[in-house]
Amino acid sequence: MNTRTRKALGCFVLLAYLALYAVLAATLGGYVLAHAPKWAALVYYIVAGIIWVAPLRPLFAWMNRGA
Repeated sequence: MNTRTRKALGCFVLLAYLALYAVLAATLGGYVLAHAPKWAALVYYIVAGIIWVAPLRPLFAWMNRGA
């Protein structure tokens, strides 16, 4: 698979993952933090906003790998 195709496929996977992650993080946050204090919600969304990138490291490495 050439680099251009790999990057295009990786972009589609990335967009699908981000959409799914955002929906799941917001839904989980809504249920778990319904009666939590505001600081707990802030901490949850900061952590959720940072950890989304961790599972994508292999995808980025695959997308940028030479032919």
